[in-house]
Amino acid sequence: MSKKSRAFVPVWTLAVIATASAFCVHLALRSRNLELGYELGRARAEEAKLQETKRVLELEAASYKTPSRVDMVARTLLGMEQAPPERIVSLDPHRPAPMPASSADKPAAQAKKDE
Repeated sequence: MSKKSRAFVPVWTLAVIATASAFCVHLALRSRNLELGYELGRARAEEAKLQETKRVLELEAASYKTPSRVDMVARTLLGMEQAPPERIVSLDPHRPAPMPASSADKPAAQAKKDE
């Protein structure tokens, strides 16, 4: 055996080990890449779901601010009703507040209602 053939075996072994190692690293990186791709897809789906939920909640919140919704809640859930004119107090200093109606000034329908 010549000196060249003795050096060939360790070099060949080292080359095979390096190739196998490179292939294993490639497979590990490819596997990790696929895992991250699936995770990214799930995150994007979750983001889309959360954006849709946010849109629905913003619409719902806007509907709660409408005067008709406030009036409906006040009348049905809270049992409130429209204040009679004699209970309204004006805060405008230039406009006089309405005077409370006495029993003589009440209309006939109101007088019957009080009885």
